[in-house]
Amino acid sequence: MELAIIVGLVAVALIFDYINGFHDAANSIATVVSTRVLSPGHAVVWAAFFNFVAAFGFGTAVARTIGSGMIDINSVTFAVIFSGLFGAITWDLITWLFGLPTSSSHALVGGYAGAAIAKAGWGVIIPAGWTKTLIFIVVSPLIGITAGFGLMVAIYWTFRRMSPGRVDHWFRRLQLLSAAAFSLNHGANDAQKTMGIIAGVLFTVPLYRPLVTDASGHMTIPFWIVLLAHAAIGLGTLSGGWRIIHTMGSRITKLQPVHGFAAETGAAGAVFVSTMLGIPVSTTHAITGAIVGVGSTRRLSAVRWGVAGRIVWAWVLTIPAACLLGMGMQSLLGMFGIR
Repeated sequence: MELAIIVGLVAVALIFDYINGFHDAANSIATVVSTRVLSPGHAVVWAAFFNFVAAFGFGTAVARTIGSGMIDINSVTFAVIFSGLFGAITWDLITWLFGLPTSSSHALVGGYAGAAIAKAGWGVIIPAGWTKTLIFIVVSPLIGITAGFGLMVAIYWTFRRMSPGRVDHWFRRLQLLSAAAFSLNHGANDAQKTMGIIAGVLFTVPLYRPLVTDASGHMTIPFWIVLLAHAAIGLGTLSGGWRIIHTMGSRITKLQPVHGFAAETGAAGAVFVSTMLGIPVSTTHAITGAIVGVGSTRRLSAVRWGVAGRIVWAWVLTIPAACLLGMGMQSLLGMFGIR
């Protein structure tokens, strides 16, 4: 019975990872689709491939933060993990229905925290693990805006004597590289959140704990979990969340290949730094900020600030909403004696 529960929870975690890829496909391909550098079908294949190959070389620092750095792992039970995933999945699907590019990462940490609080109280929270995450809710879009704006200004200056036709010709090719770089970093950061949850599932059972601990007893992430998580997010990206792609690619601002290149490159750099620091940053925040920064180089009115404002409100609500959903499910299970 215990093994069946473990398999079920791992399956739910991978479903979340799939939905993460599906929901966040827009992060990787919206710009390259809206500039018509790639067709939607080719774009999702391109992004999914780089989501998967990110398994080979980015480490598991973010996974360890999610798995044991934000919630006291000793208070985590199967019910807490299921409730946290329920909160994250539900919020992702709600925001997908409205075409809002919210953070699957923050939905996961919010749902996970809410479920743990409902089970064991506020003392289960590890403040140090939350500090960087909460700071980067604000910092990552600002980095994206700054990087996108700065790169766009540099490109304007560097290619100021080149004809618009030649600029478009070169950046149609360069955007393939920038889209690949962002997809690689998107997979590297986002897939690790599910790795941490799967490792947490196994860590809660003494019989299976050796599978996810090192010689000193600390939780670690074996490579088979890494491959599972990257395969799931890659398949999700392959499915594509077209509602959000429309919002990201054309409703915030009008993009050309040169703008897409600057936005993807700036956001990829921001996510790469966060991944190396072990911070579960929002790739959605980074790329949205970069798109706004790029659009602002033309004129402030080139950005549809009303659309951007609705997106920001969705960002603000993500952790509290997922937290409440996780709390609600954990409380419901507790009523039936499942804790």
